[in-house]
Amino acid sequence: MPATSPGVKCIDVFADVTCPFAHVGLRRIMAERDARGRRDVTFRVRAWPLERVNGHAESGADLQPKVVALQGSVAPELFRSFDPATFPTSSLRALAWEAAAHAVDVQVGEQFSALVRTALFEDGADIASERVLTDLGADLPVSAPNEERVLRDWEEGQRRGVEGSPHFFVDDADFFCPSMSITREGGRLDIEFDEPGFTAFLDRCLA
Repeated sequence: MPATSPGVKCIDVFADVTCPFAHVGLRRIMAERDARGRRDVTFRVRAWPLERVNGHAESGADLQPKVVALQGSVAPELFRSFDPATFPTSSLRALAWEAAAHAVDVQVGEQFSALVRTALFEDGADIASERVLTDLGADLPVSAPNEERVLRDWEEGQRRGVEGSPHFFVDDADFFCPSMSITREGGRLDIEFDEPGFTAFLDRCLA
């Protein structure tokens, strides 16, 4: 288990690096935590490898309707460099790097989790590239990528009843995608900010 500083509350979240909902949710939740000055609350991002969960990796074309729906509702300022034509075909290597960062220290892991998602969705970087991942971890004390931990996280997520990405566990409660209400009608994806869900989640996190 990665180290945490005394007095720091650590919240587990199972997520995939290539999940656009996790990108939005983590940004929003961390920004609210920071705005409240609660750096004593940290997020340990555990691997939930969707290509293993679903039996295949989602392509950029698969994700494009989700990104468009997010930009049109809760995140108009994000996904600046999302390009379905150049989207990585796998997240497993990035998840292995993320797992290695979290194994060092929760704060280091959280920093890498934010960096790799920003690189992918806002900078258009190929996070399946070893060079890109090495550059992202250059200023952090990250050791060798930990592919074994990715599989252990996935197995633990299954035991804990993870529904999808992102799924948060706070004390004895859990919250799936707590900042968004997602529905499908006639093939159309509708996304709205879930204010009651987000408030209940934050109250639990910051208690």
